[in-house]
Amino acid sequence: MDSPLQIVWALGMMAIAIALSAWQRLGLEWNLAVATGRTVMQLLVVGYVLAAVFAIRNPWAVLAVLAVMLVIATIVARNRISKKVPHLLPLVGGSILTGTVVTLTYTSLFVIQPQVWYEPQYLIPLAGIVLGNAMNGAAIVGERLVSTLNNSQLEIETHLSLGATPKQAIAQYREDAIKAGLIPTVNTMMVVGIVTLPGIMTGQILAGADPLLAAAYQMLVMFMLAFATLITTLLISWGISRQFFNQAAQLMLW
Repeated sequence: MDSPLQIVWALGMMAIAIALSAWQRLGLEWNLAVATGRTVMQLLVVGYVLAAVFAIRNPWAVLAVLAVMLVIATIVARNRISKKVPHLLPLVGGSILTGTVVTLTYTSLFVIQPQVWYEPQYLIPLAGIVLGNAMNGAAIVGERLVSTLNNSQLEIETHLSLGATPKQAIAQYREDAIKAGLIPTVNTMMVVGIVTLPGIMTGQILAGADPLLAAAYQMLVMFMLAFATLITTLLISWGISRQFFNQAAQLMLW
């Protein structure tokens, strides 16, 4: 993909998809067109921004890019969970940030070991992958837990009346929510390389990299995603659980 003509030919697939939608009267033409336009514009803007950041190799520029990514991920995850739960935005942001920072720190110190910690070639793409997965995990866990707690008032209050602590009363609900948040990552790990070739591995192979090297990087990415998502889901489920009880250990619904 090193010439504009190749990109035009790639866009041809979306033109055919829009034509097929019109032919079958699916009503998806506008959505497909908007999605295609946004994909092109967003990726072009990101490409130019990253090219500039890679060129100057300034830590503040790298941190600015990561901050924007974190803010967007936090808002998207919060909106998917609920807008009624108090203090949810900082809770989601802090959980995603902690999971991402711990994962990237471990990876930088023990695996990649770049010359400088802010090396944009490694930090930005890896942070983007981890943030995206942590965002999805946080959204799944948060939405599942909030919904379950709101719909299980009788069961929870029964446990409380029998002497259970808030932590004990909702332990099973929290565990189920965390498992749900990890299911997409674990399922992907189960079939990676057998059913699908993930994006990073495919991209490296298409770029001419050694398939074994591409497989090694993909293993690193999968382990990072599982680690970061687990940390994020643990933190956000713990934080949300606390929001549903007051100091007198009484259940509050949102």
